[in-house]
Amino acid sequence: MLGIHVKTRSYTELARKRAKDATFRNLNHAAASLRIAAQRSLRKRKTPSAPGQPPSSFTGRLRKSILYAVDRPRDYAVIGPSRSLIGPAGAAHERGGRFRGADYPARPYMGPALEKIRP
Repeated sequence: MLGIHVKTRSYTELARKRAKDATFRNLNHAAASLRIAAQRSLRKRKTPSAPGQPPSSFTGRLRKSILYAVDRPRDYAVIGPSRSLIGPAGAAHERGGRFRGADYPARPYMGPALEKIRP
């Protein structure tokens, strides 16, 4: 009589872990690329930029306030100006609107930066 013994191994959990790690690395890289593209679109000038163009930053605070964070368990990233550093000025520039009693025309910088890095 002939006997055969077979052992099997499942690498499913290892494959899931490695895929999750790769997703985190790629998402982190994409968020950092978008942040850099948005920061580079802002210029430090004393004159305001034309409506529709990325805003000028007199002090450079808007450029420094653009941050990103990646949530590993949920697989998403948040990129944009930190409200705690710049206040509502970043949103007023991006979408236009009232800020400090004045009407701001839209001077988008995050949306065009995303289009620029999109493959």
